[in-house]
Amino acid sequence: MQTLQKHILKGIAISIIGLGISCSNHSTPVAPEKFAITDSLLNRLLIDTVEQAKGKTNLIFSAKITANEEKRSELFPMVSGTISRVGVRLGDQVSSGQTLATVQSAEMAGFDKEVIAADAELNNAARALKQAEQLYQSGLSSAKELEEAQNDFRIKKAEVKRSNAVLKLNGGSKNGSYAIKSPINGFVIEKNVTDHMQLRSDNDKSLFTIADLSKVWAMINIYESDISRIKTGDEVSLTTLSYPEQTFKGKIDKLYSLIDQESKVMNARVVINNPDFLLKPGMLGTVSVSASSGTSLPVLNSRAVIFDDNKNYVLVLGSDRKVRIQEIEIGRKTADKVYISKGLNAGDHIIASKQVFLFESLKSQ
Repeated sequence: MQTLQKHILKGIAISIIGLGISCSNHSTPVAPEKFAITDSLLNRLLIDTVEQAKGKTNLIFSAKITANEEKRSELFPMVSGTISRVGVRLGDQVSSGQTLATVQSAEMAGFDKEVIAADAELNNAARALKQAEQLYQSGLSSAKELEEAQNDFRIKKAEVKRSNAVLKLNGGSKNGSYAIKSPINGFVIEKNVTDHMQLRSDNDKSLFTIADLSKVWAMINIYESDISRIKTGDEVSLTTLSYPEQTFKGKIDKLYSLIDQESKVMNARVVINNPDFLLKPGMLGTVSVSASSGTSLPVLNSRAVIFDDNKNYVLVLGSDRKVRIQEIEIGRKTADKVYISKGLNAGDHIIASKQVFLFESLKSQ
């Protein structure tokens, strides 16, 4: 009997111990912490403000600086010969009338000879005219003979003028050399000549190109989708990699009504004052054009828009410093702007950095 009681008590004890272990293994689960955007995180985020378009927008395009085609001069050889000396280098600043190179030329020697011969014939004609006048006054010659002498003198005088003009036009002088001179103030932007180089008068390649860089052109590449919003007279702001802190101002003064078949862009030209010659031909830049948007919808920088499951969203920061997901509808897009047809109002504050991470975190709650 005592043995039976011991076995019963032992079984009860084992059951109690087992129940305790079972309870300890089935504790109440802890709920995961809810994601929250703290004030310290908000202070590190970029916040954009929705603006009212008011019919204007800034369009961003790429541009290339070129010389003003209306203020440049290409110099070609007028005679054949040999370059004896080149006095300038590529990029040098030159003044009007400055000698760029000197050429020794047989053709130029021929021009010199023509000048000398014309001068000699004029002297002979002058003596003949003086003699004819004396004979006419003495009654030993007729008026016709005097008139012939006068006509011959005028012809010889015109020939001297012509031969000197040819010599001057070809940049020559009476020592038989040919000087290539700059016709304008500017910079040497192209040079295709070296010392002792042989020249031919039928050469179709310019020896020098001189450009006045006090005003330069910025050639803008305009996308087809933006052509309708660009017009002559639109104000332009230009920035370059060389001078990122400096903005150059200008206006569109010409639209080229032609689409490039490869790049599918249309060019527009902006004339920019360049008094310090900071802008150089070949530089690349970015231009912002203040153009007509054709709408008064609220406008937002496109960097803040989140595309998910074929819909567009933004993260709106409310006046209570709470962040919410807002679906939007886009009425129009440009290179860096979106016009909102539904979902936002002017003045709304939008998170514009780390928004994809925040969106995924908030959406999963």
